[in-house]
Amino acid sequence: MSSKGMDLRNLDTKNPGSWPLPIKMTACILLILVLVGATWYLKVADQRVELAGLQAKEQTLRAEFEDKQGRAANLEPLKQQLAQMELMLQQMLRQLPSKNEMPDLIVDVSQTALATGISNELFQPGPETAKEFYAEKPINLRMVGTYHQFGAFVSGVASLPRVVIMTMHNISLTPRAGKPGLLVLQGTIRTYRYLDEDEVANQNNGGKTPATAGGSK
Repeated sequence: MSSKGMDLRNLDTKNPGSWPLPIKMTACILLILVLVGATWYLKVADQRVELAGLQAKEQTLRAEFEDKQGRAANLEPLKQQLAQMELMLQQMLRQLPSKNEMPDLIVDVSQTALATGISNELFQPGPETAKEFYAEKPINLRMVGTYHQFGAFVSGVASLPRVVIMTMHNISLTPRAGKPGLLVLQGTIRTYRYLDEDEVANQNNGGKTPATAGGSK
């Protein structure tokens, strides 16, 4: 053992060719093991990085899949709910006056004001504006009456056979000069009616009638 130890200490590192054969073989084996180990480590390290990336991508794809799967599961109930809401909207719109009923309804509103003792100094309907499912009609007015008469007027309008929706715009209520207890209500109110099927189709065609919707040839 000591002679071998001496041999190892006396090896010429600058001239490996002069080494004894057993030492040469041992050195070659160690070198091969080092090269194989380094190659394996580098390869495995790259694969570990790639594996970590694939695992992260898998988690992302899994989360996206679960999210889309949840949305797909809720899609049909949402469609049914939307259909029910559209049906309810149509039913509510049908409670509004129709195109043919609108002129008489405006007269009824005016007559209701007169029946409660209110003086209509101005009651002027304006041109209506068509929306997607309904039309709104402005009415410029100036009414004179007491607080209780205006309350009776609102109650009377609510009792009309058709649903009457009135929204107020730029409305003011002020005391009548020189007339204690009298109030002046003036401004613009808007009332609404539903559009019939032909009018809705006309709206969807951009305001053109079905016969001219395609344009001239």
